[in-house]
Amino acid sequence: MKHPAFAVLNRYLGLLLMAVVTIGPFLWLLSTALKSGDENIFQYPPSLLPEDPTLDNFWRVIESQPFMLYLKNSVLVAILSVTANLIFASLAAYPLARMEFKGKNLIFIVLLSSMMIPFQLLMIPVYSIAISLGLQNSYLGLILPHACSAFGVFLMRQAFLGIPRALEEAAMVEGLNRLQIWWHILLPLVKPSLATLAVFSFIAVWGDFLWPLIILDDPGYYTLPLGVNRLANTFSMDWRLVAAGAIFSIVPILIVFIFSQKYFIEGAMKGSVKG
Repeated sequence: MKHPAFAVLNRYLGLLLMAVVTIGPFLWLLSTALKSGDENIFQYPPSLLPEDPTLDNFWRVIESQPFMLYLKNSVLVAILSVTANLIFASLAAYPLARMEFKGKNLIFIVLLSSMMIPFQLLMIPVYSIAISLGLQNSYLGLILPHACSAFGVFLMRQAFLGIPRALEEAAMVEGLNRLQIWWHILLPLVKPSLATLAVFSFIAVWGDFLWPLIILDDPGYYTLPLGVNRLANTFSMDWRLVAAGAIFSIVPILIVFIFSQKYFIEGAMKGSVKG
């Protein structure tokens, strides 16, 4: 029989190994961004700690590229896309969870099936629709593909299923209609799931590279992933600047996750146990 102390030690070693694997690439990226031009970033054996830490790489990135414009575009697109996804996904999930109508199960099965189709297969028809609607080089063209996700509908349906029907029936007795029940009764009770969906949506929109790449020609609408890619093309021999640009694009995701961590974990746990 294994001693309890060894079991605890193995558990902590496993957690430490997982932490190194997940955090290691970010620390390496940060180290590269902080290294001065005199330091060899390809030295062997490699060094994680910069010999002379500097923020010059970040200033050079800001001076060489309109990163503040890219940041503004990313923030605008992310806020509007996440807001639209929260509203439309919860609206679509409400009848699937709380109403009885013909074909409901079939619609839900089709919805789940659509989650298995990669975006690369839908890219050409979505692009054709966007071009026919005149959405090229526009914020609306960036936002619409993220305005309502199948995963969001699924997650909110699971959250609504966990609310007792007695609350909804009592609201109907008080004279509230379906839309008022959705807004005043159901949404306040599923805030953790809404926070979870907001985090997932934000990460998906913020890190989206493929769709902005094919829908945008005008650099004035570029988001941060396209800006970092443009930075890599401009300074292909200086990976310090590329790393500094990548840090710019990662920090907002970390801030959003830190402030929503409590609701995110709670909502994920609820979504995983509701049938």
